[in-house]
Amino acid sequence: MRTARSTTRTSPVTALLTGLITLLGLIVLGTVGPTPAQAQSQSPQQSPSPGALAAGLHISDGRLLEGNGNDFIMRGVNHAHTWYQGKTTQSLADIKALGANTVRVVLADGHRWSANSAADVANVISQCKANRLICVLEVHDTTGYGEDTAAGTLDEAADYWIGLKDVLAGQENYIVINIGNEPWGNTNPEGWTAPTIAAVKKLRDAGLAHTIMVDAPNWGQDWQGVMRANAQSVYDADPTGNLIFSIHMYSVFDTPQEITDYLNAFVNAKLPILIGEFGGPADQYGDPDEDTMMATAQQLKLGYLAWSWSGNTDPILDLAINFDPTQLSSWGRRVFNGANGIAQTAKEATVYSGGSSGDTQAPTTPGTPTASSVTATSATLTWTAATDDVGVTGYDIVRVSGSSETKIATSTTNAVTVPGLTADTTYTFAAYAHDAAGNRSARSATVNVTTGSTPSGSCSVGYRIVGEWPGGFQGEISIGNTGTTAISGWKLAFAFADGQTVTNMWGGTPTQSGGTVSVTPASYTSTIPAGGSVTVGFIAGKGSTNTAPTTFTLSGATCATA
Repeated sequence: MRTARSTTRTSPVTALLTGLITLLGLIVLGTVGPTPAQAQSQSPQQSPSPGALAAGLHISDGRLLEGNGNDFIMRGVNHAHTWYQGKTTQSLADIKALGANTVRVVLADGHRWSANSAADVANVISQCKANRLICVLEVHDTTGYGEDTAAGTLDEAADYWIGLKDVLAGQENYIVINIGNEPWGNTNPEGWTAPTIAAVKKLRDAGLAHTIMVDAPNWGQDWQGVMRANAQSVYDADPTGNLIFSIHMYSVFDTPQEITDYLNAFVNAKLPILIGEFGGPADQYGDPDEDTMMATAQQLKLGYLAWSWSGNTDPILDLAINFDPTQLSSWGRRVFNGANGIAQTAKEATVYSGGSSGDTQAPTTPGTPTASSVTATSATLTWTAATDDVGVTGYDIVRVSGSSETKIATSTTNAVTVPGLTADTTYTFAAYAHDAAGNRSARSATVNVTTGSTPSGSCSVGYRIVGEWPGGFQGEISIGNTGTTAISGWKLAFAFADGQTVTNMWGGTPTQSGGTVSVTPASYTSTIPAGGSVTVGFIAGKGSTNTAPTTFTLSGATCATA
């Protein structure tokens, strides 16, 4: 679940209705009102005024452009600032370091959560700019209006933005105003249109010239097609034409056809759209098709912003575990380093690199990496540095497997140590160079590295699942000493393959980095007598798949499995 708003996902009843709609060929999405393409033929699309073009980020011919006319495709994540204000400075730096060019920041207008002050919002904008990120600012209090009685209105959100006018003015190159998050639930979603139009007009009448983003009803997923049917009329309500639609894609969007049909409907009508939130892990309502979402966004050159960096009430949606960029979850690794992910596709906004067209020359290709200091779990790679007309700012190290690759490390120099490898395994690595403008070199030649063996130990491990439920399970690990002397001060290590995340443990203290878990003993399990055993129990979150770990090491030595 998303932080502090467990009701924002579709209910089981909604999921059932959605399944029926899918079986009927998405009748609702296809026939409730005119499609954007049909609406376009009835009402000509407005073009941005010259003044809007000069303001900064703007819309032209259905595309989001920078003030200098360059196309800008958002590639980033959401960060729950209003609930984790002390985490924002470091989180934005970490999100940028992983390759993002945009961050969507959760704010509150005071209706449901304490309002973020003008000074706080100014600081958020400053931090975005310091990290060379485009900043989408959104009011979260509107979430699920009409169904969630605690939600505020879009009119209240518009008043909040107007109250921040002095802070927002002059930042048109760097920020987008997302009026209100998921501003209508599943109850009478047709009520979304008029308040959305009114809020857009209210902001423009107040003199705000920024690009405005509007979220869909149905908790952002528009499964009844209201935004799709009324997009043109909402767009036409903006006299500047600088408005972009945001669809949130979770379990409603679990088939390729639903995703491609929805996004193509807007693109064909030249109505700007992006995926403002999306999830990948399966939940009790279904399994979102994140692969199609990301691939289609890349194909159509549309933005996407994954939910969310960290701190969710349901940690299965955390991209980084405990706000730690070195502990990406399987969801985080998919978003940042997977196919069509942020590392592969994000380009920094040219407003940060200067010039009317920015730096477009990529660095030269780095030299072939060479490996040294190879152990059972790590290897050091070095390569001949690349050159660039402006300057190389860093390198991306990728693991190559056939025609696919996964980013596994970054470095500001021409050397890096790659941790977390598996013993007796051959890996193929390569390097890319990039510059400050986001230009990326061709990939270097590859190097094969075979890790060393892990010594066998006098230990055995039994792993079993005690119980399971949607989104979680209880596990138990029995650690046996098969040697003739006691084992003290041990450290157990193993790896989950399906994104499982340990949330509570007894008999030991866990540390998790991605799927890799290390356990140190509690005082009462610190010694394993010869021929004896100790037991560690835990609670963990999971997705639809819960494969048991197959390899366990104790203090670096491989254990037999029982």
